[in-house]
Amino acid sequence: MLSSVQSLRMTTTGARWAACALEACKAGAESDSRFDGVVLVSDSLNNTSSHAEHLLQQSKVDAAFEEEGGVVATSHSTGRTVYAPTGALNKDFSDVRSYGEAAEKGVKRALAAGIKRPLLSLLPVSNNPLYKHGNLVSVLGALQALYVPLEIRECIPAKANKAEILGLDCPAAESVRKLALALESGRIAGRDIGGSDPERMAAPRVEEYVRELFQGSSISVEVVSDVKTIEKEYPLFAAVNRCANDVDRHAGRVIYLRYKGSGPIEKTIYLVGKGVTYDTGGCDIKAGGVMAGMHRDKCGSAAVAAFMKVVDELKPANVEVVGAMAMVRNSVGSNAYVSDEIITSRAGIRVRVGNTDAEGRMAMADVLCKLKEEAVKAVNPQLMTIATLTGHAYLTVGEPYSIILDNGPAARQQVSQKVQEAGSLLGDMFEISTIRKEDYAFVKGKSEYEDILQCNNLPSSRTPRGHQAPAAFLIVTSGLNKHGIDGAVPIPYSHLDIAGSSGPFPGIPSAAPVLALVRYYLPQFFQ
Repeated sequence: MLSSVQSLRMTTTGARWAACALEACKAGAESDSRFDGVVLVSDSLNNTSSHAEHLLQQSKVDAAFEEEGGVVATSHSTGRTVYAPTGALNKDFSDVRSYGEAAEKGVKRALAAGIKRPLLSLLPVSNNPLYKHGNLVSVLGALQALYVPLEIRECIPAKANKAEILGLDCPAAESVRKLALALESGRIAGRDIGGSDPERMAAPRVEEYVRELFQGSSISVEVVSDVKTIEKEYPLFAAVNRCANDVDRHAGRVIYLRYKGSGPIEKTIYLVGKGVTYDTGGCDIKAGGVMAGMHRDKCGSAAVAAFMKVVDELKPANVEVVGAMAMVRNSVGSNAYVSDEIITSRAGIRVRVGNTDAEGRMAMADVLCKLKEEAVKAVNPQLMTIATLTGHAYLTVGEPYSIILDNGPAARQQVSQKVQEAGSLLGDMFEISTIRKEDYAFVKGKSEYEDILQCNNLPSSRTPRGHQAPAAFLIVTSGLNKHGIDGAVPIPYSHLDIAGSSGPFPGIPSAAPVLALVRYYLPQFFQ
């Protein structure tokens, strides 16, 4: 059986992992015999260059062709062209996602037509600055269509690739190819971890995966698995892990991925991801048929691994990056933690459990505290938590949007606005929310027994400000409230709730918000 890495080895130079070989081509590649079809992405039939004659003729016999696209026989040696229209790009609501969606749909149509060696033909993008990365987004859309789930690659090697090669014909094709491969290598890791089932990506097997992923790379891997160490240093995480730890194959892991670029460090990035490999709800069990899909509750940690993979591919100078994956299963049983328990966090905060189904904030808080302790001494630090945390976030913004909330120092740096802008350039969309005083009041302890109430006993979707209060919980429970705008050492911190953007179920995970974070933190690679 092929390993997850071996099944994705490229046959050409470039990134180690990709859905198939991606090759930059020169103009006129539609006559290259290596390709058996063209996927043409364009906003208009009048902007289709050498393909115009065949496409315009097809539009005369198919009134829906210009809007919906389709397959047309051509005189080029490839024999077939798939027209993939973006639709109008000048509407109030238009955004760069139109490029990616068109390319993804076009490649899927090409595969359905039996094309195995497509050439992706992209034209100069709109002059609108919102679309300056339109061709890159198109390539990422095509690669999204070519992704094969990890379990299929491992168990059915004959189906490990949907296409043999993907050609790329566009302006600056080689630079677009290199950046797309770096981004896609991260997204593959994110989809693999986020989408694989709760046994294939149980915490110990996530450890195996990331060790293999980063073997011999610029990323060091540190794993905390000893239960005594976890109980001492990560007590809130340990509470969630208590029941799962009774089953060796489900035992929790805290995984640190570290990168240090060349030259003097000018910026330090800390990311903490929620990695709940399966969420039963614990003793506050998810009843009524709502448990299915809860293997996706690890998409926050998956996004951290994805970001670190991109960092490894790009190797930015003058930056240090620490990614933490809080991998734990929220199991139910006689050893499970229960509501009403009072647990003292790493930061010394007494936390009363209000709902065992609010395990994500428990899993992350002590890990966030650990990185906060590092950040105090770091150069220009910035912290983020990334989590499929609340149904409230999903209901608030819907698919496929992430929510970002800043603490005071991050708000003064306009982190939310900058991340939102970065995401908009690559189709990784964000909405901005705000942490208010009512959110801190909500999580304040209700009796002299506890400092903080972890959660009320209602689902977040039935709780006013149900996605904002958890951010306040993370800030106070980790001790970050001492590093606000009035602190001796202010530390910018943002919480990202990706419940709406992590991808459809059933379906393929999105690996959000890795594109937005790479564009925000590493803009030098997007010239």
